[in-house]
Amino acid sequence: MESAPDALLGDLFARSPDLLFVASAEGALLHPSGGLREALGAGVEIGAVLADLAHPDDREALSAAWATALQGDEPVSFSVRLRDGGGAYRRLSCSASRSSDGSAVLGSLRAAPEVAGDELAKLRLKARILDAVAEHMESVAFWSTDRDGLCHYHAGKALATAGLKPGEFVGLNLLDLFGGVPEFADARGRWFDGTVRHFSNHSHGLEWDNWIIPLRDDSGERVEGMIGLSLDVTESRRAESELRVQLDQIEAQQKVIRDLSTPIIEVWDGVLTLPMVGTVDSVRTAEVMDSLLSQIVEKRARFAILDLTGVEVVDTRVASHLIQLVTAIRLLGADGIVAGIKPNVAQTMVALGLDLSQLNTQRNLRAALNYAIRSMSLAQGASLAASPAPPKDRTP
Repeated sequence: MESAPDALLGDLFARSPDLLFVASAEGALLHPSGGLREALGAGVEIGAVLADLAHPDDREALSAAWATALQGDEPVSFSVRLRDGGGAYRRLSCSASRSSDGSAVLGSLRAAPEVAGDELAKLRLKARILDAVAEHMESVAFWSTDRDGLCHYHAGKALATAGLKPGEFVGLNLLDLFGGVPEFADARGRWFDGTVRHFSNHSHGLEWDNWIIPLRDDSGERVEGMIGLSLDVTESRRAESELRVQLDQIEAQQKVIRDLSTPIIEVWDGVLTLPMVGTVDSVRTAEVMDSLLSQIVEKRARFAILDLTGVEVVDTRVASHLIQLVTAIRLLGADGIVAGIKPNVAQTMVALGLDLSQLNTQRNLRAALNYAIRSMSLAQGASLAASPAPPKDRTP
């Protein structure tokens, strides 16, 4: 049962706004003050060991200072970083002295000189900003670890979407916990080189964009841990996928429209016609060239008629492409005929200074078709005339 003096001491400490504590010789808290509980929050309970609250890099120095305090009668001052309830470390100056019977240590804490006054206010403001972001941004989660991967901070509204609770990973080793994720697999030897890294992964049924930021010590030279920012991008990825499907559908529809706007028609045996309507640009001309040349080879056409009756405007590059198309048709053993050129289109082609002497043009589609049929008939007649006559029957 607790004695009256002990109870009185505990009551005084519970009311004190200062950062005070009484600890056992082994470093377990016997009486943390109300101010200390308020400053550090969860974890500062009776029985908690100071070494467990200290930053891993400060534990050796804390142990040495503690031993010195137990061995002498003078107070010992030292600096230590203690973890608060949010998982962040606060640098504090500690003055500790041994009790008269040597069974306990009495200590007081205050902000270390380098973070006193305005600096401490700035740190508190930064902590409030981080907490506000973590509490109110729907798709964000934050976490931090030391060099060994031990998680000290884990917060953010996105955790609830993933079925997690704030602080659920605190005290766990994230490098071991996510060892199956390729980006984490070789993290021990790769992530503490001071480089900011960004990657995406799938976890807890969600898609995440992650940024890993090195956390440096006060000197700025040594990386003592890492900070993680994870952004839930599941909805945006789903919307992006749906948009990509819609764009593919639109592209397919546009292709159908282009095919319908430039149909290749076999109007006569060996005669193809390509009626073009509207504005003809370079992209459309290139597509027409590929389709028409393929059809000439497939159908063994003798003539290909480009009907420009419905074309009002062409640019300078298109006129050049039309000349190239007629040349390509000729190389395939067929004749290219351009029909129905409008006056403004003709002016554009002349202004280019292109060689039009080899270009076969006709007034309209009917004239072009008559030309093609007449040419094939003459060629067929000439072929028959050149063939040797069959031998006469000499039977008496």
